[in-house]
Amino acid sequence: MKIEANGIDINYEIAGEGPWITMSHSLACNLRMWDPQMQVLTKKYKVLRYDTRGHGQSGAPSGDYTLEQLADDVKALLDALKIKQTHWMGLSMGGMIGQTFALKYPGVFQSMVLADTTSRRPPDAAKMWAERIQNAQQKGMEALVETTLERWFTEPYRNAHKDVMARIGNDIRNTPVAGFVGCCQAIAKIDVTDRLKEVRIPTLIMVGEHDHGTPPEAARAIHENLPGSELKIIPSAAHLSNIEQTQIFNEAMLGFLGRV
Repeated sequence: MKIEANGIDINYEIAGEGPWITMSHSLACNLRMWDPQMQVLTKKYKVLRYDTRGHGQSGAPSGDYTLEQLADDVKALLDALKIKQTHWMGLSMGGMIGQTFALKYPGVFQSMVLADTTSRRPPDAAKMWAERIQNAQQKGMEALVETTLERWFTEPYRNAHKDVMARIGNDIRNTPVAGFVGCCQAIAKIDVTDRLKEVRIPTLIMVGEHDHGTPPEAARAIHENLPGSELKIIPSAAHLSNIEQTQIFNEAMLGFLGRV
């Protein structure tokens, strides 16, 4: 389904019954990234998944995006659907949007699960993102598929799950260049670590032990600065830990939601 919110068409899906959970995906993915969580979540929760600006079937205007703008997209979507409060689950870019939203709109999120994400840009961020943007603009998204899959999944998992690699590779390939570039500009500038003490909601932080893009140190920085948060390191997983170690991810997620 699509709805116009904050000046763009936002594609979304709703499934299940119970308290609201809103799920936000990684860069170069779409709402289908959360498929491995849906079966267990929809038994107890009403799940809203959406395609971030520039991704999937949502609008992909050209130009730089900001994390505040991506958070405003979420607020406009929630308002349009008359959702006053929701739990939040964000991975990578989705976790950055969640942190930005929680600071800008306190009182909307009842809890957060922040997976494989960061709260501050690494020292080499500008150079790294500039290279990825240049690659996408000059060679198309196809040029990013293999290197991205190598970062997102451990080698044993990639070798054993060619079907998953084909599916996720296709999602990367089909991400609009304008959307990828716009979101790269947004997430390259994240810097909220020092403000996380303002966030007063239960938060579970999860990270794959082999995640090199948003490593365990980044998760620990969020944990140390966000009062009362919990930290879970997921073994044998890289960046898309919700896919690579679905059972461990789901058990931690459900246990946390059950407590809050």
